[in-house]
Amino acid sequence: MTNSASQHTRREVLTWLASIPFLPLGAMATSATLAGCNDDDKDSVQPFNPAKLKTATFTPMDAPTLANPAAMATTTVASGLAVTWDDNSKTDYKLAYKTFFQTGDMVSDGKGGKILAGGYYDIKNQPIIDKSVAGKERQFFSDCPDGSSLISFKQATGKDFTDADKKALGVTGNPVFHVVQFEYTTRDQSLASMYGLLPSPIAVLTLDQDPKTGHLTLVKYHNVDTSKVNGLWITCGASLSPWGTHLSSEEYEPDANNIAGSYLPVFSKNLFGDANQANVYHYGHLPEISVNADGTSSIKKHYCLGRISHELIQVMPDNRTALMGDDATNGGLFMFVADKEKDLSAGTLYVGKWKQTSGVGAGAGDISWINLGHATSDEVKGWADKYKITDLMDVKTVDPKDASYTKIRYSGKDNWIKLVAGKEREAAFLETHRYAALVGASMGFTKMEGTTVNIKDKIAYSAMSYVQSSMIDKTTDIQVQGPKAGAVYAHTLKGSQVDHKGQLINSEWVSTHMEPPAMLVGEDLSTPDALGNLANPNKIANPDNIKFSEALRTLFIGEDSGMHVNNFLWAYHVDTKVLTRILSCPAGAESTGLHAVDAINGWTYIMSNFQHAGDWEKGLHDIVQPKLDSLIRQNYKDRYAAAVGYLTADPIAPSVEKKSS
Repeated sequence: MTNSASQHTRREVLTWLASIPFLPLGAMATSATLAGCNDDDKDSVQPFNPAKLKTATFTPMDAPTLANPAAMATTTVASGLAVTWDDNSKTDYKLAYKTFFQTGDMVSDGKGGKILAGGYYDIKNQPIIDKSVAGKERQFFSDCPDGSSLISFKQATGKDFTDADKKALGVTGNPVFHVVQFEYTTRDQSLASMYGLLPSPIAVLTLDQDPKTGHLTLVKYHNVDTSKVNGLWITCGASLSPWGTHLSSEEYEPDANNIAGSYLPVFSKNLFGDANQANVYHYGHLPEISVNADGTSSIKKHYCLGRISHELIQVMPDNRTALMGDDATNGGLFMFVADKEKDLSAGTLYVGKWKQTSGVGAGAGDISWINLGHATSDEVKGWADKYKITDLMDVKTVDPKDASYTKIRYSGKDNWIKLVAGKEREAAFLETHRYAALVGASMGFTKMEGTTVNIKDKIAYSAMSYVQSSMIDKTTDIQVQGPKAGAVYAHTLKGSQVDHKGQLINSEWVSTHMEPPAMLVGEDLSTPDALGNLANPNKIANPDNIKFSEALRTLFIGEDSGMHVNNFLWAYHVDTKVLTRILSCPAGAESTGLHAVDAINGWTYIMSNFQHAGDWEKGLHDIVQPKLDSLIRQNYKDRYAAAVGYLTADPIAPSVEKKSS
């Protein structure tokens, strides 16, 4: 009999498995290795050999129930990680959740002062004040942290950090940066909805990484100055570019044909102090944030990736191809191929055409591509500055009985469109949804949200949060059965593909087929269960944030479900096909901020936030709300706060395993 601890020291294990300490960089066939110390804590250091790792699998947790209401009213982690080493010895770990802050906390600004976490600012970088209740005026702060990126100092700056860098940043260990964006705030103090009415903030957190344990500690908080890009509009999911920048999002772009009926006038008033100043065409694009060596940042907005409901894009390993979902009704599958590596400021925009191969369940289809045109970001920004929608196209919402107009579906409704002659390129990049439908793209997807890639197998994944409305209503060429609980589709990626004109697409990472793995399809319930769930709680429901870990061969899936009483974070192992629940969000909250990082100075992390805890939905939360509402309010500042944090792991106890003879 052998004891795991005798062969794999606690320090060595912690070096491999700290804070979601999963797998060292060296395991990914690179030259990097980790170091672990002996149990006697002497200074002698032995190289960690990642070849000792055989398998790493998550152990599941049950969904919390009203038998333990406290567990339903907070972030609950009762899952684990089971590691088998190459000698068949085993080590088990208990997972937990650690927060950097709750929004609404006052945290260090690194200058000797404090700053409001998740706080809102206007175009002059002055706090935006909630004046809705007399005598209780305070700065607005978000309860909806969303997309995040954990970035090493070297990824951010291109150089190794020095002692001078550490001193300037105020860290004692390794400096690490964490970019976090805030999608919206649910309500003001009078309980009026604030969705879409405030400019979305983004923050850069400077973190201190313990070199011995991998644990992360917040040192300072920097609010990104977004004034040079006219503020940000509803920043939702995000991704880390292969070159170490944070790729943000602006979803649900305001309708240029109905500005008064959108959120834009109030958004503009809160941002600029003038309801008419915001330009509708400045929103619905892709912001990119770069982090500086001092923990500050710069931002630019890319206008040439299409003006769509950007959610969470994935740039492929070629550093040029971006596969993009479109979180909309009557949305499309989009792809951008940049002219140069690591530069999204110019390239060619494509939209997918679905040829259905199965209509059963969530369905399946082959994908071909329509070339929408080539442009630079500066070029499209110039068009955005000067054009109105009437300069590009005439849009009718009632049938004009005129054959020169083309009927399309736009955001679940009929539009009749006639282009202005000579403005095709401008329309493609500023009125992307309408133009794509006009040229025959498959604009029938519903809420296609996060996208990620499995590089080894050359498979991408897209979360279709809800398979409903335009996917089932026979108004488009995408006609499947459901479920409303959604699905994660796998994309087969190939090179040597041509567009609709027969021109070669300059990418080896082009989607050619979409189909969900069987385990990644939700299951609607015909009647609610005893807790109120409208979808099977032991399967995914309404997937949103998704990220793939090459090291773990695992797809992580966060839910934004109006069908689960508690939303969950799942781990799906692509080789074993096992789906495991690893985290439960507070009831009424959405799982956000998911970021799976294979290596930051040799450590692997799973970042996870949530938003809008206690956002009770009639028919879903009727049973639990009376028992959970007061707990949620106690935990999260009367429902005005949410948490930003990450998963941690600690050894349970060494297990004893008999070697086979």
